[in-house]
Amino acid sequence: MNDKTALLILAPGFEEIEALATADILRRLNCNVLLCGLNDLTVTGSHNITVTADVVFDNAPVDAADVIILPGGLPGATNLRDSEKLIPVLRQYHLKGKHLAAICAAPIVLKFAGIADDAVMTGYPGCEPLSGAEDLRFTGKMVECDNGLITGKGPGATPYFAAAIARHVFGVDDDAISNTLSGMFIA
Repeated sequence: MNDKTALLILAPGFEEIEALATADILRRLNCNVLLCGLNDLTVTGSHNITVTADVVFDNAPVDAADVIILPGGLPGATNLRDSEKLIPVLRQYHLKGKHLAAICAAPIVLKFAGIADDAVMTGYPGCEPLSGAEDLRFTGKMVECDNGLITGKGPGATPYFAAAIARHVFGVDDDAISNTLSGMFIA
């Protein structure tokens, strides 16, 4: 098991594919991932799939973790954006140079927190106005990595998003990533 830790935050209405497939891929690559319920241990996603998290955010090892991962989905991303306890932690991570990862609608949270003003990001097209900033623009690429921020376009980008986190945060080599992904996604 890698000695680094990821906190994957589950807010009510999270996108199940982005959250669970990211956690699954990272765990298959021997990366330590804790599913953190933002407010409760049991969290229901945007497609009515209920998940039991490993820990509630208030009890998570926030200071010891190396990356925070934010899945998208609606209203999951807006619930993350509106969390008075999460936003200061994201700002603290960014100031310390720790990685932050967000996919689909969740990059709006980074923009809302004021930590993505100059970053090149991707995300789900059309959700930009939810950030509260008129100038947010996504590149349209599957994944972007810039200034400690890893962003993914949407559910279909999840394997690429997880691979970028594994590579940039956990130092997993490309051969291990390729072998794991090809075993999962080739029919």
